[in-house]
Amino acid sequence: MRPSRPPGGPSPGTTPEPLTVEFTSRVVRAVREIAAAEILPRFRAVASRRKDDGSLVTEADLATQRALAGALAAIEPVALLGEEMPDAEQRRVWDAGGRFWCVDPLDGTANFSAGVPYFAVSVALMQGELPILGVVVDPIADEACFAVRGAGAWRDGFALAPPARETALEAAVAEIDLRRALPHVRQELRRRAPYARRLTSGSSALAWCHLAAGRRDLLLHAGQKVWDYAAGALIAEEAGVRLATLAEDDFWSAPAWSRSVIAARTPALFEEWKRWVRERLGSP
Repeated sequence: MRPSRPPGGPSPGTTPEPLTVEFTSRVVRAVREIAAAEILPRFRAVASRRKDDGSLVTEADLATQRALAGALAAIEPVALLGEEMPDAEQRRVWDAGGRFWCVDPLDGTANFSAGVPYFAVSVALMQGELPILGVVVDPIADEACFAVRGAGAWRDGFALAPPARETALEAAVAEIDLRRALPHVRQELRRRAPYARRLTSGSSALAWCHLAAGRRDLLLHAGQKVWDYAAGALIAEEAGVRLATLAEDDFWSAPAWSRSVIAARTPALFEEWKRWVRERLGSP
């Protein structure tokens, strides 16, 4: 099922498109088509290079961002903040606020470059620092997860909802990414991890979606940029996932450009996981 009412509305002084079923469907369809056209043909067929910050970029990242810029502007002509833009342009869009698109054209570039079939396209429509629409497309699995704030989350038309039963912390499957974490955090988790199994997928957007869909129980990340979490965190929250940062109980009130993440599928598991992380790990 898809949303049957327009949960979004115009911001003061503007006349943006309401987030109707038709609007949401257009965005999902555009992201899906661009992922198929720009990313899949280049998988295992293009080289990568290092950016100034040390991260990888490929022609697939750049071509996908260009295609998204055009397609999203045709749906709603507002500014776009993309991961592959120069820092100054990103900050200009961010500081201007209002409504804008936030895009990670290829989340999981390291996987893509290594021939690992685990990556996604992530698109959020932002109102200031808050995502109001989120779309994540996995082109390999041909899956699309999407959410509208206040109206729910879906995977390919099927509603995502919390599980009927709680999962014990010691039985949980955890998505853990500590690349930006302090050494003591990595050491503590190696010594006495409280969960049953740990995965590190290399795609923040897919990790959020797998948490929302029940393929993971826990999530811990030492630091995600806004394009890493905007769409995925909204999808997860609308699916009933509980989330916070390492310092703030209200995930959305924390400093927004980059956030740490603690999240879990159910309320009781979340409280137990959050308590363990904060008591044992402290600062990331």
